[in-house]
Amino acid sequence: MITRLYQKYETELLRWCQGITGSRQTAEELVQETWLRAIEHTGQLESLGEKQCRSWLYRTARNLYIDRIRRTVRETVMFPLPESGGGRQAFEETEWRCLLESLPVEEGRVFAMRYLMGYNSRQIGELLSLPPGTVRFRLSSARKHLRKMIGGKGYGEEETNTEL
Repeated sequence: MITRLYQKYETELLRWCQGITGSRQTAEELVQETWLRAIEHTGQLESLGEKQCRSWLYRTARNLYIDRIRRTVRETVMFPLPESGGGRQAFEETEWRCLLESLPVEEGRVFAMRYLMGYNSRQIGELLSLPPGTVRFRLSSARKHLRKMIGGKGYGEEETNTEL
């Protein structure tokens, strides 16, 4: 069963993973992890039809990739960056990290994926199963929250001209 699925979907799955990750090496690792999971769940896969097995493989690869991104974000936030410019830079990095952690979870996740990992709205939407418009809304909302937290114009605040 697994051998037949592997022969039929390995190349297709690898191409798809490479498309979402942008890296051949990461894609190969994801596909390998996906096949290991398939072997662990052989009984479940045997009870599914061909299209359902294909969907299972893609869903598993996507979930593994999302888990990998979450781990990366968590590690980025949890472990301090090496100091390279003295105490002021370390303070600023810590301050930004605290600001990002104070965002609502959904906003923080898309903000980190966009601005720390470099994904665009479409890619983030595919990874999180969200429409790109929702991703853009959450990014906008996160930027507004951050502006408000650092003392700039925030939610519902209009720019006012105090000059007469």
